[in-house]
Amino acid sequence: MKKEVMTMPYCPKCGNEVPADAKFCTNCGATLGQAPAPPFGPAVEVKKMSLGENLGSSFNYAKALGSDIGRYIILLILSIIPLVNLIVSGYGARIIKATPESSELPKLERYGDMFIDGLKIAVAGIVYMIIPAIIIGLGAGGLFAGMFGLGLGPTAGGFALAGLGVAMLLVGLALAFVLGIFFAMGAAHMLKTGNFGKAFAFGEIKQLISRIGWGRYIAWLLVLFVIAVVLGAVTSAIPFPFGTIISAILGPFLVAFFFRSIGIVYSEGAQAVTPSP
Repeated sequence: MKKEVMTMPYCPKCGNEVPADAKFCTNCGATLGQAPAPPFGPAVEVKKMSLGENLGSSFNYAKALGSDIGRYIILLILSIIPLVNLIVSGYGARIIKATPESSELPKLERYGDMFIDGLKIAVAGIVYMIIPAIIIGLGAGGLFAGMFGLGLGPTAGGFALAGLGVAMLLVGLALAFVLGIFFAMGAAHMLKTGNFGKAFAFGEIKQLISRIGWGRYIAWLLVLFVIAVVLGAVTSAIPFPFGTIISAILGPFLVAFFFRSIGIVYSEGAQAVTPSP
């Protein structure tokens, strides 16, 4: 019989973990009353949003960033500095932690904690994609070598090597797609539980997605992917440096939008999920 793992609840204002019996947040001092339920176990039922409601709510949430110019400028500056921009990802992590309990953007504070959370997301993403990347790299190398290298040229051996390269490319891309489906919820699961290993708890992540609904979840992922691709294509088509400037300007808003949307979807599936012992 699986045991329920007790986790620390979160402050609805800043997303900081707090003791279960705390009356005030130890970070921001907000009155807690009854602290929000942990990511697992009995919890207040979260209303499932339609895809349009999710996107609309996340858009309005991100739009609020424009009302605090100081916070926006800091995020903008941080986002264009290599490595330091992990802090912005960490700010997105704080958004996930505070969703859905708080409808307000988290404060910009404890930058070291945000950097660590951003680093965790980056490392988890690398671990998820390292095997597909290797397979894709080998496939691309095989295709190139079969068609142009090794002196094989347009021979049976060359075509065979190229065919093997194409097959490896397809396998790598398929594996990357499947793992990408798990990564979004895996990263949120890691952040909500405060446990890096939970990013790879595939049984729990599968249970989360099942509660959301596989069709709804994949449709949501595809829409976010299309939004990212379209915005990337549009800004890339604008002559340098204007496209780059526009992309940087939109960056903080997109972080708030995407991470809020992820947090909403995660909260729909997190109710009564049974953690592994």
